[in-house]
Amino acid sequence: QASQMEDVPGDNLYLGIVLTGVVVVTGCFSYYQEAKSSRIMDSFKNMVPQYGLVVRNGQKKDIKAAEMVVGDIVEVKFGDRVPADIRLISGHGFKVDNSSLTGESEPCSRTPEFTHENPLETKNLAFFSTNAVEGTCRGVVIRTGDKTVMGRIANLASGLEVGETPIAKEIAHFIHIITGVAVFLGVSFFIIAFILGYFWLDAVIFLIGIIVANVPEGLLATVTVCLTLTAKRMAKKNCLVKNLEAVETLGSTSTI
Repeated sequence: QASQMEDVPGDNLYLGIVLTGVVVVTGCFSYYQEAKSSRIMDSFKNMVPQYGLVVRNGQKKDIKAAEMVVGDIVEVKFGDRVPADIRLISGHGFKVDNSSLTGESEPCSRTPEFTHENPLETKNLAFFSTNAVEGTCRGVVIRTGDKTVMGRIANLASGLEVGETPIAKEIAHFIHIITGVAVFLGVSFFIIAFILGYFWLDAVIFLIGIIVANVPEGLLATVTVCLTLTAKRMAKKNCLVKNLEAVETLGSTSTI
């Protein structure tokens, strides 16, 4: 248009600015919601940090489980949560609840004696995040953090591939249909323009214009706003939405 017209209308410029604004606002919506949810989840972790009783330099100290290192001597009593994977060096009627790891409903006795080649079966090991239900023990830290048995399970679970949600599949299918229709109409008008004797540049403008006109610019904004509004309604009911995509399948849930 700039090469053919002296007074170029600013319609295309305004349209470009509006489309850019829509994309930016939509991105800000998603970022704000997910950042807010992440901050709330982090605050939950910091509200009740896990502590453990450690013997260092002959003194007993209560420190965070995240600050423990391999080789620390820890003491655990009934009611405590085991702060790391430990090997028992002494115990007095010590039992733990291993249901979160092995599914056993009965408390498992733990003693300093090695009894089995399988780490989950031997009695001289207690694992991170299991609860002490009886007795006391003293042990040496052998694994911490992601290297613990529970940490490995968490890493395996987080590594699973997440499939597309139903609404994502429907949107992708809809976009494929719109794309096919837009390309078909654009190419058809391009050929018709050539047949009618239009200049090739005008024919290309027809092609691009028809394809762009079929782009659903408001689709992304509409979906994001709807999901955000749903997340806000759930937040008023004290239900935190960590990821907006989780809201998409709420129509098939009966109890949260």
